[in-house]
Amino acid sequence: MSLTEQPPDPGPDAPDAEAPDAAQAALRDRISADSLTTRRDYLRIVATVSGGLAVGGIGVASGILHRHGDSDGPPEPKKIADSLPPGESIAFRYPEEEDRAVAIRLADGTLAGYSAVCTHLACAVLWRKDRGSEGELYCPCHEGIFDARTGEVTAGPPPRPLPKVLLVEGTDGSVWAVGTTRSGESVQEGLCRQLGEDRPGLAGRLGCPGAGGSPLDSTLERSRRT
Repeated sequence: MSLTEQPPDPGPDAPDAEAPDAAQAALRDRISADSLTTRRDYLRIVATVSGGLAVGGIGVASGILHRHGDSDGPPEPKKIADSLPPGESIAFRYPEEEDRAVAIRLADGTLAGYSAVCTHLACAVLWRKDRGSEGELYCPCHEGIFDARTGEVTAGPPPRPLPKVLLVEGTDGSVWAVGTTRSGESVQEGLCRQLGEDRPGLAGRLGCPGAGGSPLDSTLERSRRT
């Protein structure tokens, strides 16, 4: 055979000719199958997480899930701190153990209490005292921000302000939680709704229509004894 001649074609039936192509084809098929499985698993995870967040948001918005301040009856006063210095905060549970809340003492001495559950998708709300002149309440899930003095939304996706927790200070400096409101409801409206005729003395002190009056300290004193 001269140098110019080409080797003969082994033909389609030759065993060694088809083996490399068959192996490469099998490898390509396996990679494609693995990639498809990976993509399907990824999409399934994304759909599950997104669906869970959506259901949670719809549940909170529609009232299916528990909301802070939803109780119709008056909550019992609860001591949450022996004292609370200006610029500090404390996390607590009120009125029930599943109700996360936060109390803040602003720089001017004002006490402010709120539900610590974001009104967007029920993530935890945190206190950041180094933000602005009075600090801020912050939801890290979707960058929601609430005003520390009013609970109103100042940035992000939350659709409603934080429900309030009414705080009072005893003569010894102790801090007590004595009631809650629903989102957008004033402290007086929330407490008057909850108190009704069960606590006419406290209702009268708050100016609820048709209620009598008695000092708040007596209510707190009865709670201390019990």
